[in-house]
Amino acid sequence: MNSDRSFPDIVLASRNVKKSREIAELLRPHGVEVLSVADFPDVAEVVEDGNSFAENAAKKAVQTAKQLSRWAIGEDSGLMVDALDGAPGIYSARYSGENATDEENNAKLIEALRGIAPDKRNAGYVCNVALSDPEGQVQLQVEAGCRGRIVDDPRGTNGFGYDPHFLIREYHRTFGELSPIVKSRLSHRARAFERLIPQLIKLFQELAPRS
Repeated sequence: MNSDRSFPDIVLASRNVKKSREIAELLRPHGVEVLSVADFPDVAEVVEDGNSFAENAAKKAVQTAKQLSRWAIGEDSGLMVDALDGAPGIYSARYSGENATDEENNAKLIEALRGIAPDKRNAGYVCNVALSDPEGQVQLQVEAGCRGRIVDDPRGTNGFGYDPHFLIREYHRTFGELSPIVKSRLSHRARAFERLIPQLIKLFQELAPRS
């Protein structure tokens, strides 16, 4: 339990270290500590076979919560490129195959956009977040996104995934170039958690035992 508030810790159903750190930093100021499922080696990997970000996020949250009998967050996010009919979409993490690296996925994306004019490379990041109680019931679910454009040459070393190729027009910078502080305000993940956090705090306050 968190020492400052009577809020339970939450397990994030992701072994992505950078993603876990990003989400933990979003929730920590609100008195909620986030653990990575990587801290629980016996937890089985969740097969992401849903047809939407929402289905995958819920499945990850529910299965992780049931296995650990803890509160769990399932998050599913990805890149949707207009000129590619929404691809890579829910397959963003494995766009170039199972166990694909960020570099391999980015290379496939840029090749797929070969010959497409820069002003036709509009894209959006989408993030769906589901919160499951320890019994495996989804209590909260939100979705948010952000818009940008895909550039050929990777720029910056911050972030992960497609961030070095995702240009935010207003800043003339990619997510790879923007500082984590700026990204924490603009990104699809930040916006989804901005919607989730007030609901989560309200839920936990309602569930807290009365003194």
